[in-house]
Amino acid sequence: MGYKTPLYDAHVEAGARLVDFGGWDMPVHYGSQIDEHHAVRKAAGVFDVSHMTVVDVTGAAAREALQYLLCGDVARLTAPGQALYTCMLNAEGGVVDDLIVYRRESDYRMVVNAATREQDLAWIAAHTGRFDAAFNERDDLAMLAVQGPQAAAHVQALLDGPLREAAAALKPFNAVADGELFVGRTGYTGEDGYEVIMPAAQARDWWRDLLAAGVRPCGLGARDTLRLEAGLNLYGTDMTQDTSPLESALGWTVAWAPESRDFIGREALTRQKAEGVTRRLCGLVLGERGVLRNHLRVRTDAGEGEITSGSFAPTLGRAIALARVPAAAQAHCEVEIRGQWKAARLVRPPFVRHGRILVDVD
Repeated sequence: MGYKTPLYDAHVEAGARLVDFGGWDMPVHYGSQIDEHHAVRKAAGVFDVSHMTVVDVTGAAAREALQYLLCGDVARLTAPGQALYTCMLNAEGGVVDDLIVYRRESDYRMVVNAATREQDLAWIAAHTGRFDAAFNERDDLAMLAVQGPQAAAHVQALLDGPLREAAAALKPFNAVADGELFVGRTGYTGEDGYEVIMPAAQARDWWRDLLAAGVRPCGLGARDTLRLEAGLNLYGTDMTQDTSPLESALGWTVAWAPESRDFIGREALTRQKAEGVTRRLCGLVLGERGVLRNHLRVRTDAGEGEITSGSFAPTLGRAIALARVPAAAQAHCEVEIRGQWKAARLVRPPFVRHGRILVDVD
């Protein structure tokens, strides 16, 4: 038996198929992964993401600790509620984890991946001891992601007056809080929506009220196809401790200025940037029938690469992938599927955003 979120019983009651995910018993779907995917693209779906690790960062040197720990510039968060997506790196520039950090009134909040929880907490403890900062895991909290074109209206209906107005006015990658209720306009689907962090005891009421209002419960299966269509990386496949942000289409998360800021991995990244990367992460669309899976070989005019994330894309009606290929690779390529080479094209993600198909699939 794995860890259970506060909504475990609610998932069982809803008929979820439960699987082990990073040591957690999590729903992969509630009957139809495809229907859940389309619900988020066309209306609204809710995901239990309480397995994610919330860490509050306090202390006089909280900002300085994060400036050293992360490749993004936390100093850019100049007002409470602002959020930053960035990475923790190792000394070689490899990605220890990707995360979101929020500025709060007097401190910071990080949300890191569930499967890397123990690794992340150990890494943080090992590299921030010299700072006057405390990193406190908040395992008393739950987290729901409500996503889709109708998601905002559903979440706002559950909020009281001033908080409802503040949440409605939020721009992407901003958050507002009322006590322990923390509402961020972020997500992992390519659609509008909120991620709501709350005391664990409140999660069941939120889940019940959202489902009663017609929001569809969604599992990990739909979450994966939605994020892939949105061109969003998954830690452990599209980026690892052996790949840098520059090799993972995440160069934009690295803050090079000011030059005086030292962060873990900066020296290695600077060297890699100067020398030029030899491989890059890009999108891939299969030109004929077939199934794309992780680790399939990709053959390009500049050499071979590999699919890092592959799946059928319900919105596009065909197979897509993220693939790491030689940096000089051009558009046309082939993928080896069961011993046969199938024609494909390299494209620039995202494939889908806000319900719109952004790549040519013909």
